[in-house]
This record gives sequence, structure tokens and C-alpha cells, in this order.
Amino acid sequence: MDRRVFLTTMGAAMSAPAHERLLAEPVAHLTRTGKSRRVNVSTVDELDLMNASLRRLDDGGGGDALLLMVRAHLRQVVALIGKGSYNDLVGRRLFSNAGELSRLAGWLAFDAGQHARAQRFWLAALRAAHTAGDRALAANTLGFMSCQAKDIRQPHEAVTLAETARRGYLGASPRVSAILALRAAEAHATNGSTTQCRRAIDDAFAHLDSPTTTAPDWSYWLNPGHAHGQAGFCYLKLGDHSAARRHFRQALRLQDPNASREGALRHTLLATTYVRQADPDLDQALALAGQAVEVLADDVSSNRCIGHLDTLLRDLTPHNRRPAVRHLADQVQSLRATPSTVG
Repeated sequence: MDRRVFLTTMGAAMSAPAHERLLAEPVAHLTRTGKSRRVNVSTVDELDLMNASLRRLDDGGGGDALLLMVRAHLRQVVALIGKGSYNDLVGRRLFSNAGELSRLAGWLAFDAGQHARAQRFWLAALRAAHTAGDRALAANTLGFMSCQAKDIRQPHEAVTLAETARRGYLGASPRVSAILALRAAEAHATNGSTTQCRRAIDDAFAHLDSPTTTAPDWSYWLNPGHAHGQAGFCYLKLGDHSAARRHFRQALRLQDPNASREGALRHTLLATTYVRQADPDLDQALALAGQAVEVLADDVSSNRCIGHLDTLLRDLTPHNRRPAVRHLADQVQSLRATPSTVG
């Protein structure tokens, strides 16, 4: 990774204690008066609906076009914050809107492999969430930053960010608590902390089994299928390939038909379990990897998924003489030749 990006991300991770204070400090009164345009509750309701639509468009595969849409909508919300007049309730909702759009923009940039840009969006999301007094959103954003640290091989920072998020959230929604527990589980797995990882996975499923209560709309994506997918990733990192396979297969059975990008990721990681086991099953691995490639070649943009395919190919290096392995390498190269151009 580019040294400048590494240092930028490292700086954010090392400032996690500051993020913890950010989550805990009180926020100021947000009423804004004047002769400017009046922003009322109905306007913010419409903004919430637009945000929900953008989030669900991402389920199919994201990409640069969606990021452009998110950024355009974010500019509109920021304009309302800076030029409108509103009461305290509306002001807080406006800042939450801006924070969630920044969080989503960061996710899209991260999925395209643009780590420095993703981090800038996420830091903006943290500031907006803090201003709004939205601890759930701030904690969720720290969870995404933990995911980034994990992916760029900063396991200690990933744990710090994930646990900071859990400590900073008051636990009003079991689904949000489950999301944060799974982020922590992934960080602990990457750090090789088996006991803490298993405990966090158990916590996540326990929260999902809790009675349904009000939850932020942005948390809709976490369902049992997605939770099994994340648990599978954790067990793969821990080297428990049998447990990882059970979770990945359950995730694929429960998967939303529209979640094609996640399906590609799960097929790739499931394939990896067959390559890394003591007696590799190359036929199973290559068949699963082929399914992932097929999805990614069909209008799904995710450099992150291609990165996991690259990892799989590295695991397959001892078997490079097999025609099927060379064919997979050619397919992945074709995917890599048309990267996302997220701006």
C-alpha cells in the first residue's frame, strides 16, 4: 500500500481514544434562525427516504456511479445545513443525514480500494454524528474504520477502533449492538485472538435473537445470513475451516437475492477454506471461485472482492500448472483490467 495512505490510516487508528471522547461529549444546541430557507420535519423525512434508497442501491454492487449520486445528495444536505434555518430537532436530523451519507460514501470508496478517500469521508461522518448527538452512527462509522484497518493489515488498530465503537454505544438497539460485536469479532480474528473473537460472535448472535426494537434504518442489512457470513470470515482467519464452511454455506442459503456482491465474496472465501485445509480440495475451490468471477463480471464493481480472489490465487500458487488454475488467473486478470473509477 502507498506509504502516504498507510500513515494517514495509521493516524486515524492511533487517535481512537479521541474518537471515544468524541462519542461521549455533549453536543451544542443546533437551532439556526434567520431569513434563510426554513427546513421542516417533512423535508428531513424526504431526505431519510432518499438515503434509504441509496443504501439499498449499494446492495446490488455499488460502484462509481452510485458514489457520484451519494456525493451529490450529500452536497444538498450540507447546503441545507449551512443556508437553512431550523429548530434543534431538525438540525440534529440534518447532521445525522450528512453523517450517514458520508459513512456510505466512505464505504463505496473503501470497496473500490481507495483507502485515503474512504477515511476522509469517515472522519467527516464522525464529526457530523457527534454534532447530531448520534452515538449509533458514530459507533457504526468507527466499526467501518476498524474494517478498513483489518483489510490493510493493521490488526491492533482494528481491535482498538472496534472496541472503542462498542464502548461508545449505549446499546439502545440489539441490531446495532450485533453489528458492532461482529466488527469486533473480525478485528480479534485478524489479530489472532481466538477467545475474544468467539465471545464477540456469540454476543452478536445473542443480540440478533433479542426481541425486535426500534433500530436505525441504516442497520437494516444485518440479518442472520449476513451475520453467518461475517462469522465465517472470522473462523477462516482463525484457521477453523470446518466452522467457516458451516457459516458461509448458511450465509449463502439465507442470502438476499439482490446481494450479489456479498454472494461473490462468500463464494470466494468459501473456496479459500478448501484450498487452505490440510488436504486441499481444488475442484471444490475452483468451482466456487468460478461462481464468484461470474457474479463480478456481471456489472458488480468491487475491488475488495477481487482482492480476495487475488489472495485465493496466491494460495493456489503450488498448483499453477493445472489448466483450471491458470484459467481462473486469466479471469481475475480480466476483472482487474477494468477497475472501478470511483471519484
